[in-house]
Amino acid sequence: MFLFKNRQGPVEWLVVFLGNPGPKYDNTRHNAGFRAASALEQKTGQRINRSKFRALVGDFSCGGVRILAMKPQTYMNLSGEAVEEAAHFYKIEPDHILVVCDDVSLPTGTLRLRKKGSAGGHNGLKSIIEELGTDQFPRIKMGVGQKPHPDYDLAAWVLGKFSPEDAKLMDAAAQRAAEAVEMVLEQGFEKAQNRYSK
Repeated sequence: MFLFKNRQGPVEWLVVFLGNPGPKYDNTRHNAGFRAASALEQKTGQRINRSKFRALVGDFSCGGVRILAMKPQTYMNLSGEAVEEAAHFYKIEPDHILVVCDDVSLPTGTLRLRKKGSAGGHNGLKSIIEELGTDQFPRIKMGVGQKPHPDYDLAAWVLGKFSPEDAKLMDAAAQRAAEAVEMVLEQGFEKAQNRYSK
């Protein structure tokens, strides 16, 4: 469970929620990470709303571990700049940078946890990998569904909005992603992976 008042000690984890800033991107597939951030805020009563490292941030402790939750405000393809800045400031190693993002290869509303891996065509992950110089960081991927047909423009798809039915699936997925973040921090990545990956 989250302990809000214990902020003593150094930040040990970065939890990075990917998306694009601004109301016009609300409810888009690419903003699944921001949706999970909102679920975490609702779950914990904490806010990710202070401006720092070209991101909106909030810091609190989980299981005695101090974390910095962040929503980069650089737009997706420059997300790594905000992440690297925060990681450098707090001296956080890549294996303690947990990234929550959308994934077009997964069915809408499903989760997949991976300890490392390529960007898989995701511009936010690509930017983080380029800035950190490694792909050895854990991530929670939220399925947003595949393009309706191969010729469909990928940018148009990820920047498109969810239908009301899919939005409900994503709200539930965001709640599970927030729970998965808690479990990674409290009990370790493997336990969370075993429980939440589909």
